[in-house]
Amino acid sequence: MFARQLSAQQVQDSKDSLVLSNAQAKVVVNHASGKVSYYFQNGVQLQNTTAYVEDVYAGYLGTADFSSHTATTDVVQGTLGKGISLRLVHADDKQPLSLIQHIILYENQPFLLISVEAISGKAAKALPETRNISPLSVSAAQKGRVTIPGTEPRILDVPFDNDNWVKVLAQSWPADAAKPVRGISYEFASLYDNNTFAGLVTGSITHDFWKTGITYKTDAEKGVLDTFNIYGGAATEDNKALPAAYGGLDGTHDHTLHGTMQGETVYSPVIYLAATEDTRKDFVGYGKVNVLQAGRLDWQGYAPFYWNSFGVEGVLGYEKVMMPPGVAKISDFIYTLNNFNKYAKPVLSIDSYDQSIYTTDLLASLGKYGKKKNQQLGFYFIPFAVWTWKNSMDQTKLNGTEVLLRDVVLKDKNHQPIAYKDGDWGAFAIDPTHPAVREYIIGQLKKAKAINASFIKIDFLTAGSLESTTRYDKHVRTGMQAYDQGMRMLKGLVDSIMGPDIFITMAISPMFPHQYAHTRFVSTDVYSHLRDDQPGFPGWGSTESSLASGSHLWWMQGTLWPYTNLDVAIMKHFQKNPDLTEQEIKVRLYAMMVMGSILGDGSDFRDKIAAERAQRYLNNPEICAFFSQPKVFTPQRMADGETLDQQLSFYLKSDTAMLAAFNFATQKDFKETFNIKDIGLDNTHAYTITDLLTGRSLGQVTRGQASISLTVPVKDALLVKLVPVHD
Repeated sequence: MFARQLSAQQVQDSKDSLVLSNAQAKVVVNHASGKVSYYFQNGVQLQNTTAYVEDVYAGYLGTADFSSHTATTDVVQGTLGKGISLRLVHADDKQPLSLIQHIILYENQPFLLISVEAISGKAAKALPETRNISPLSVSAAQKGRVTIPGTEPRILDVPFDNDNWVKVLAQSWPADAAKPVRGISYEFASLYDNNTFAGLVTGSITHDFWKTGITYKTDAEKGVLDTFNIYGGAATEDNKALPAAYGGLDGTHDHTLHGTMQGETVYSPVIYLAATEDTRKDFVGYGKVNVLQAGRLDWQGYAPFYWNSFGVEGVLGYEKVMMPPGVAKISDFIYTLNNFNKYAKPVLSIDSYDQSIYTTDLLASLGKYGKKKNQQLGFYFIPFAVWTWKNSMDQTKLNGTEVLLRDVVLKDKNHQPIAYKDGDWGAFAIDPTHPAVREYIIGQLKKAKAINASFIKIDFLTAGSLESTTRYDKHVRTGMQAYDQGMRMLKGLVDSIMGPDIFITMAISPMFPHQYAHTRFVSTDVYSHLRDDQPGFPGWGSTESSLASGSHLWWMQGTLWPYTNLDVAIMKHFQKNPDLTEQEIKVRLYAMMVMGSILGDGSDFRDKIAAERAQRYLNNPEICAFFSQPKVFTPQRMADGETLDQQLSFYLKSDTAMLAAFNFATQKDFKETFNIKDIGLDNTHAYTITDLLTGRSLGQVTRGQASISLTVPVKDALLVKLVPVHD
């Protein structure tokens, strides 16, 4: 046996195993079986893990199927710092492939990076080709086991995109062990204790080829999984027979198999693996590593303030709710909001619109009208889908081109056009690699340039990530590869046609790749009513629903994007929905604040009540000052389970700290306690607890006080500032 000390890291090799370790983790390789076990300082364990590839020709080959397992280590130095790289080769002369696992343990980072590649072996009859490859697989068949410490273990299960109002799930172990909890999380997942937040965070940091899936199944023992499989090649169809978040609508929405990777070497996504005492910090780390891998867009100056037309009318002008003179009246009213106008120039964001009414010339004239009032114009379009009649494929040309739709649409497993949004009038997915799609996007951006737009909302982007049985560029083999190239093309065209200072917000979209926009919707459209079960409202799109998911996605603001987007606030009613109460408006604005969202509104200010409320809320000096440079709050109490009675709390560390508490319950008050040190305050000072909206003092924090308690009535929220008291 020998041991090598590499600064804070150590490598120990013996007859039976090789062990890599640092202060946070220990990686144990079994020489005989080739299995890898991970032991973390916080008590998380992943035992007897394997890796595998499912080859199109050779079938399934796991690391346990090979006779030889050879481990070597080397020192690596890069953007993430110094570390030890473990190379674990699984070989067998009788097998057509060899598998090579890569595990990097860093000296001063609390995470590992893992991946696997498959290379041609001596018995190969064809180049490796796969649509399913995993660098970390836990299965009962291999005596694998994942253990999460704590009394209240949870599984965080995330949908592939933000469409269809599908919720992020925080699942408990079942009361009946005979009915295990199972599912698929996409791109990332977490296992954690709901009392302490200690646990595991894992996810892909490469998003240019694979869609990453994470399958799981609970064991009979609480806090234990007997299945945990992280793999490249997730492609799932919607299943209307299942609940939305459980296979109904939470997947990749695909209509055919995931594309394959082929070559002398095929490789998995690179996976981030972190397990510390605080998964909130691990998620921030995950976001930062993604940014180091792919970059991100930044924004100079104040964050945008905008008005969006969709809250007034779904397709602007179509039902004659708001004709062009109405938009001018909106512009006139916004001009009267002195605080709303104090920072960034407000944007008039024209969403989906009737193009026979809102022509390019008309939009340009509205832009000129707004410019006189120090306002900018926003533009909306759909890069990778076309709304049209289902039977029009053979006759209709892609807008701005001479190419028929039938030649640019993506195709399903039966070689039929993919209806991304089905119906006789549907949205059909188009190929991001097709030159005609590039031509179409150029045409749309020239429109945006012609109206002098400075803000772009792009929608239904998931359509571009769908797998397809045909594609113009034969070198592009998967939906994610096509989507990544399409988004890179789109951003390049925005820069070249419109200039670099154009703000881009993504609406319906996959979470990754992230680096082509300044912000992304946390969830699908939000209508500002309190709960999904309110009479008269749709059973979706509530503040509770969006914030419940957002409480698990907060870490993206400041890492993946400079801001998030929690959609627009509404001052009276969204489209034809019932009227909102002022309390609902307040709760909605507070939810946007804690998520670090940009400030948007979708109200019809021609209505007297909407206009009066806008003066109170949208023109509030504290609200506007915050949204000029929004910062995300850290969750102290995140959504748990699927109840609508969520009680959530957040804090913001800053020179003037803020606390927020939300009570979506209808029967029970919410009393929350914040530890002074947790929120970054010094308990040798005194503070005044001040209500953000009214400026009213709600109490004092005295010197030496260890905690602060807030009580929130039912269906309400509280957001306070802690203002230092100076002697």
